[in-house]
Amino acid sequence: MKQETISSNISATPRHGVITLFGYGIKVYVDRGHLILEDGIGADRLYARLPRVGHGLRRLVVIGADGYVSLAALRWLADQDAAFVMLERDGSVLATTGPVRPSDARLRRAQAFALQSGAALRIVRELIDQKIAGQARVARDKLRDSTLGQAIEQFRIAVNSAVTMHELHMLESAAAVAYWSGWQSVSVNFPKSDISRVPDHWKVFRARRSPISGSQRVAADPVNAMLNYLYALLESEARLAVAALGLDPGLGFLHLDAPSRDSLASDVMEPVRPEVDAFVLDWIIRTPLKRKWFFEQPDGNCRLMGSFTEQLSETVSTWRFAVAPIAERIAQMLWRTTRKSQSKLAPPTRLTQRHKREAKGAPSLPVQKRTSRPQNICQGCGSHISPRKKYCFSCGVATSTERLLDVARQGRIVAISPEVNARRGKKTREHNLARWGWSASSQPAWLTNEFYETRIYPLLANIPRSTISTALGVSKTYAGELRTGRSLPHPRHWQKLAKLVGTSPD
Repeated sequence: MKQETISSNISATPRHGVITLFGYGIKVYVDRGHLILEDGIGADRLYARLPRVGHGLRRLVVIGADGYVSLAALRWLADQDAAFVMLERDGSVLATTGPVRPSDARLRRAQAFALQSGAALRIVRELIDQKIAGQARVARDKLRDSTLGQAIEQFRIAVNSAVTMHELHMLESAAAVAYWSGWQSVSVNFPKSDISRVPDHWKVFRARRSPISGSQRVAADPVNAMLNYLYALLESEARLAVAALGLDPGLGFLHLDAPSRDSLASDVMEPVRPEVDAFVLDWIIRTPLKRKWFFEQPDGNCRLMGSFTEQLSETVSTWRFAVAPIAERIAQMLWRTTRKSQSKLAPPTRLTQRHKREAKGAPSLPVQKRTSRPQNICQGCGSHISPRKKYCFSCGVATSTERLLDVARQGRIVAISPEVNARRGKKTREHNLARWGWSASSQPAWLTNEFYETRIYPLLANIPRSTISTALGVSKTYAGELRTGRSLPHPRHWQKLAKLVGTSPD
């Protein structure tokens, strides 16, 4: 590889503590104490060199399986308390490594006997209760459906009285069916320049279950692809959290044992799933999705492009803060079932440092960092624009012109409608009758044409159009013409105008 094909485009200061590598020929190794990162596609190679001090790296996310990671690099990450996460774009976790922590065999034994001790039922009830509460909150606050939120809350009430695992699973399933039914009205927007290249089934969320696989895997639309990828990030953070506490990620309570699944990590992430859903809803409601962020495989599977996964990966710090108290809560509930010494009443809170915070009089939970928000893009061309705007300057001008033409077109249609013509004809007849019934002999002798032009007309500029229109029973347009002198009022109006401006022959 030629040196000139490498460009230092990976930020040496990771955004939100995350660096995402994707493409082909990915390299992660150590050179003279520095962590070297390389990725890219073709000749466009990206390069970064991180020192051991001041790097700010918390998560290194690698998407794909083409390249290598050296053992020295994994040791460098472990020494810096940084985690390594390897993902697929379809929403599956391939590997995770984090800082090595000591474990307590009594805690793992309590985890293995949780079904017999009754701790498993209590843990599952609490996890499902938190998950359903989050779904009800999303339904009310994000989907703007208070009726759906109340319906989901009813399932949460029933969870507290459930006494078997089967009842809890059935309630969770029923709440999920109701919850995802509220998503079917969510539309997905794309910039106008991309609409012609967007499949129709990408423009609306139809169901969480994929028509390709019959399950939640193998997404067929962008929203499900985003959800799957963010769930993969959440799962990796759950794995790291339970491993840091000395628990076995594979021994779960809510999810059944499976060879290719860390069931406890899946349990821990359940209450946080509604937070991921709310993040995706905020994204698609606030700003359009770009067509170039996604690609469709021959079987209809919708995948994320590497540049887009980099934006989503910046949210891992949010999910890390969210799963930490849940994992610690499970560890504490398991610890209560062990035969422990009086000198050690609870396992350490390595994730939230709650014990240390409470000893210092600080809040028990750390302040959660703000979630990475999507970049605002133009609804016309898809270019990046400043927040609180919908269009860039060029598209804004074109959109405003189009809107004005559309309004003018609608105005012309309304102006010739039968109802408007009938009102216009009635008003014309009333004015004609008033004109024909007026007699010059009824006019005061002093109210002449000269008096109007010299004493009344100059003062009309101070009278609002609406006041003139109401006094004479004419339109505001005609009242404006009287103010500017483009029209001369009929003599029958002169006396009212004279009174309106407050003038008289004296």
